[in-house]
Amino acid sequence: MLNYNSEETQSSITKFEQMLKTNHIYFFDAQEFEDIIVHYLGFGENQLAKKALKMGLEQHPSSHEILLLQSEVFILDEKYDAALKLLDYVEKLNPLDEEISLQKASIASKNGDHASSIKYLNKALELSEDPLEIWNLLGMEHLLAEEFEEASYFFKNCITDNPQDYSALYNLLYCFDHLNKTEEAIQILNEVLEIDPYSEVAWHQLGLVLLKKKQPKEALSAFDFAIISDDTFTGAYIEKGKLLEGLGRINEAIENYEIALNTNDPSAFVFQSIGRCHEALGNHELAVKFYLKAIHLEPSNENSWISLIDFFITQDQFKKAKGYFKRALEVNSESVELWKKGAQIYSALDQDTKALNAYQKLSDLGFFELPSLLHHIDLYLKSKQWEKALDLTNEAFKSFPESQDLMFRLGGCNLELGKISEARYFLNPDQISEKKRIELMTLFPSLGQI
Repeated sequence: MLNYNSEETQSSITKFEQMLKTNHIYFFDAQEFEDIIVHYLGFGENQLAKKALKMGLEQHPSSHEILLLQSEVFILDEKYDAALKLLDYVEKLNPLDEEISLQKASIASKNGDHASSIKYLNKALELSEDPLEIWNLLGMEHLLAEEFEEASYFFKNCITDNPQDYSALYNLLYCFDHLNKTEEAIQILNEVLEIDPYSEVAWHQLGLVLLKKKQPKEALSAFDFAIISDDTFTGAYIEKGKLLEGLGRINEAIENYEIALNTNDPSAFVFQSIGRCHEALGNHELAVKFYLKAIHLEPSNENSWISLIDFFITQDQFKKAKGYFKRALEVNSESVELWKKGAQIYSALDQDTKALNAYQKLSDLGFFELPSLLHHIDLYLKSKQWEKALDLTNEAFKSFPESQDLMFRLGGCNLELGKISEARYFLNPDQISEKKRIELMTLFPSLGQI
């Protein structure tokens, strides 16, 4: 591996940059050019890397390593055809170089051809004396192809070789989750912990797996061990706080959330969680305070706005809820969840026109659920807009043909419009209980006539 700070490399770079400032051409051996190019690529200085490549190929046109660096630059520039053509040429010069297959695999992957990428990686694996990197790449390709069983095999190899390869561990657990292999996930985490009993990452992940297995007591112990292993591990405090909150141990949950705030940069999620806990305890002023902190920290965080709006709705403070709803729309005017709250608020304030506009916005956003549709229809019925109510009910009935509520509304709308035979078709007396009939009569005054 190139040491960017080695004296030899720095000397070569200084000499190269000095040359660029003059009209003189200096000679560098192939290894020096390789070091210079890799240095610039490593620091994202691609234009300087290309200058070094051009000069390197002029002085060493048959250098295998410089040619491979040229193909790597082609890949970076998305010139895949040029890269493949060059790689085929280099392969004739040295067919046993694994780097050729690795670069071909990279191109195939970028083109979405995971099967070909896997084929090239397997070839590189046959040539390599250090398979760890290739196992990781094979795991990722199988993962991208949603071949979770195959991916898990390679990620497990990585962890067996290096138990502290947490990237491979996360990917393996992701595969096990998709394969519903909970016991296998617990086993691999225990194997990691046998080697490193103070692996905070493994304890944390074990806690998450145990939660999915509905073992909260054991999960809580795992999060405690993660914190013992690293008392600045923010994620463990947050997960412990969430678990304690779910168990009704609200004050303990707040303590863990507050520690999480002190072990890392504050987050809207943690502020919101503390606010939710205070709301559960009846500490309303503190709840609002923390919801507002969450919004101030991350104004685009929709969940924080909704928590604050919901708080005022539960307190029947609909005017305050309306104010925050309107402010939230300034940040995200296309949020389905926000418009659902808006429709609820306007309905509670008897601002029917605005409520209708909110329901129409939900429809425009593609939100098409039965309870919302029924509320929308009933607002038209409330203002005796029978035609509009009928049109919307007909449209809704196509998606929910089994809904009795929609059938009754179809009958009622037809009745109010004087279409008696259609009304009787949908308003079958045998299907309407007395309680339902009384309810429907508040929507359809003419119902008493049949």
